[in-house]
Amino acid sequence: MKNTTNISGVCAPSFSKLKDVFEKNFAAQDEVGASIALVKDGELIVNLWGGLRDPDSASEWQRDTLVNVWSTTKGITALCFAMLVDRGQISYASPIAEYWPEFRLGNRQNMTVSMMLSHQGGLCGFRDPVDIEFLYNIERAADTLARMEPFWEPGTRFGYHAITIGFLASELFRRVEGRSIKQFVEDELHQAFDLDFFIGLPASRNFQAATIVAPKAMGSSADLATNLSKAQLAALANPVLSPTLPNTSAWREAEIPSANGFSSAEALATLYGALASDGCIKGKRLLGLEAINAARAPQTKGVDEVLGLEIEWSNGFLCNAMNVYGPNSSAFGHSGWGGSFAFADPKRGIGFAYTMNRMGTELVGDPRNTALIEALYHPDTFT
Repeated sequence: MKNTTNISGVCAPSFSKLKDVFEKNFAAQDEVGASIALVKDGELIVNLWGGLRDPDSASEWQRDTLVNVWSTTKGITALCFAMLVDRGQISYASPIAEYWPEFRLGNRQNMTVSMMLSHQGGLCGFRDPVDIEFLYNIERAADTLARMEPFWEPGTRFGYHAITIGFLASELFRRVEGRSIKQFVEDELHQAFDLDFFIGLPASRNFQAATIVAPKAMGSSADLATNLSKAQLAALANPVLSPTLPNTSAWREAEIPSANGFSSAEALATLYGALASDGCIKGKRLLGLEAINAARAPQTKGVDEVLGLEIEWSNGFLCNAMNVYGPNSSAFGHSGWGGSFAFADPKRGIGFAYTMNRMGTELVGDPRNTALIEALYHPDTFT
């Protein structure tokens, strides 16, 4: 496989080091196809793409190329809830049982919206074995979780709900708002703001889709942890996910608001750019500052029961406790399996995103990510 390293797009002169690192990743880090975008103070000042959208056909990555961003999807699901909070349709403190009767049973009756979004609900995976096809029926998956005994009492601990948070979030969202998150994203983000972000991939957009490439050293989702506890097994290996699932029509047609978002880096950076500033996109209101501050407020801190890492979660976003999003503690966002990420840095007024199709093997510290972040925050850039 020969990487194409022609880089296209625009880059403000002060971020030339970022462009250099992006280009070097193709040679030094075996990048196949990728894009980065940076929005500062509401303006798109970096939008670069390069490499191959599909290495088998040698199709080049384009500005409008869409790629599955795995858990980076969760940040947009969190944004959708923040928009409901902004509109007064729900509160983070609201018990889920107010909208979903099954949550009145057992120790779930006090589980709040915030607990669900910050991975405190104890419904991090399915207790009984399920297959991939089970994930494609969102109503059945959500109902199973609503009736299942949690792995811990909600609110007492937290552990990453890798896939299940998408089912819980979408069903709750539908009961509150009337639309699924998938439809809400289509109406309120894609149509309203002309942003190329989708939950699942419309068939009409298949020609834009990047082919996911898994390196030989990469296994399945079960390889993300060793010596798995019952909760970890449920969250990470039930069912086992192949990294190339996004290349299948079944995955693309499904609604999994925790994992099957398809996006460009430009769309993600635009959304996070709004979250980093006044909540507007090109002068049009997305949501207000009060809702943004509530969404990014830390809710948990400590060792995550599933990931086994020191994590700090807000209401659906990953806080920057590990400095994965640069040096500013107020930054927040979400990252995805294989390497994609997007975040907002309110201190700098920026939204930054990286998408790619060659999956990385590191859970934290992908060398492509690290190099891009270091270049983004180089002393010469913010002068």
